[in-house]
Amino acid sequence: MSSNATVTVEVGLGDRAYDILIGSGLLLRAGTEISRRLPGTRAAVVTDVNVAAAHLETLKAGLEKGGIRPAVITLPAGEKTKSFAHLEEVVDGVLAARLERGDVVVALGGGVIGDLAGFAAGIVRRGMNFVQIPTSLLAQVDSSVGGKTGINSARGKNLVGVFHQPKLVLADTEVLDTLPIREFRAGYAELAKYGLIDRPDFFAWLEENWGKVFAGGPQRTEAIAEACRAKADVVARDEFETGVRALLNLGHTFGHALEAATQYDSARLVHGEGVAIGMALAYRFSSRLNLASPDDAARVEAHLRAVGLPWRMADIPGELPDPEALLAFITQDKKVSRGALTFILTRGIGQAFIAKDVPASEVLSFLKENHPGQQKSRPGQPKSSPGQPKGRPGRPRGRPG
Repeated sequence: MSSNATVTVEVGLGDRAYDILIGSGLLLRAGTEISRRLPGTRAAVVTDVNVAAAHLETLKAGLEKGGIRPAVITLPAGEKTKSFAHLEEVVDGVLAARLERGDVVVALGGGVIGDLAGFAAGIVRRGMNFVQIPTSLLAQVDSSVGGKTGINSARGKNLVGVFHQPKLVLADTEVLDTLPIREFRAGYAELAKYGLIDRPDFFAWLEENWGKVFAGGPQRTEAIAEACRAKADVVARDEFETGVRALLNLGHTFGHALEAATQYDSARLVHGEGVAIGMALAYRFSSRLNLASPDDAARVEAHLRAVGLPWRMADIPGELPDPEALLAFITQDKKVSRGALTFILTRGIGQAFIAKDVPASEVLSFLKENHPGQQKSRPGQPKSSPGQPKGRPGRPRGRPG
């Protein structure tokens, strides 16, 4: 495969099906691709200050090539932007631009902007068209695909939102060259997730090729495309997460609790890092329940360490709430149904399953065993932090960040 080739993955949702385009140079093609699907549309671009500085002018040029002159709504960067206050700001900006229901809201940014802009598009005028242009690896392989949108509450992550599918996803791999290495690693955790759910051959491929994925080129494009194929397949079968789509939450129940426990402070923990720790915990918890081999948990931890990701709660800088408080965050998570704890657990690499009615007492005991105040370092597994991990690979090559 040429590194310049564009790969198309379709999300099959009948008359609401849409394409994910993956490749370089897509920002400059954005106007053409949007106008082809939504002729005569006007647009509002929602972005954050960091992404705007790096990519907004390129996108505006690309939109204008397709005859679209956008209104721009620029927000602060960071997880705390996913709030009611900034949702109101986006809604007001779209209305102030006098956009109609048939016009389009374009999200230019990572998962925070995609979730927030998508939620706004889903509720303004009872639903507007929506296009995702994800600029982080995490957003390209996960949050931009599938129609989940929302904001955070003080009581937990993503507790307020709607399902609202985009009309198009443009995953420009070139923009990833400007990502800070920590953000690229965080997105890689979601890449690895797809292998750990039900694609063991993909996980094994990542174990061999992760360095090339970080470096860029065809391996990066193919890894993103494979992740999008995996997610598109699940979304097509279970759009509203009533069944199999819950498997995509591997690592997220633990991860979301840790994000809430750190008050969404990105200096301490970003979403992908929470997922990485959460996946390691899910595999270790599965081993504790005699569902999977300890060797599988060790293999997952080894790969996360190899790419420089945190893999245990002790890797989070600063103090965490006690195990009882962490359990309270877990019970508030939206994947709890009628008070019963639901986890995505595993019987091995690529053998994830939905475990319902998990006893809270088992979870609490496990949290106590793995809490930083009680966990002892294992031989050969030095403590690392998200900011300065051991075995750090080089930053993605390309344009300077």
